[in-house]
Amino acid sequence: MIPRFPAALFADLPLIYRESGSGTRRTMERFFKSRELSVVKKMELTSNEAVKQAVLAGLGFSVMPIIGLRERLETGALEIVPVEGLPVTSLWRLAWLRGRTFSPVAAAYLAWLRENKEGVMRAHFG
Repeated sequence: MIPRFPAALFADLPLIYRESGSGTRRTMERFFKSRELSVVKKMELTSNEAVKQAVLAGLGFSVMPIIGLRERLETGALEIVPVEGLPVTSLWRLAWLRGRTFSPVAAAYLAWLRENKEGVMRAHFG
């Protein structure tokens, strides 16, 4: 088992946040609050891609969804620091207007997702 750093590590790091109202930011703040951590927000950006680029540029650290990091993790450009209590897991849901008539493409995509959801989750969220 990989040894994990204590969550208190975040108190000493310059953190890059998503904008207020972002689900990523809410999850990050909930994590810090649950551990009663006082952290330093170095900057706030408007997309996960912008946060990733700031981390790649060496401007700080962040808590981010892994889905957008996979390629950079595989090339070694980014590294996940193992921290107690992370990763945080979340539920994702598809939502649409009740009674909506789907286009043929949307109906086919939804049918494909229903048939392949386990494989998609393993491949992209494993």
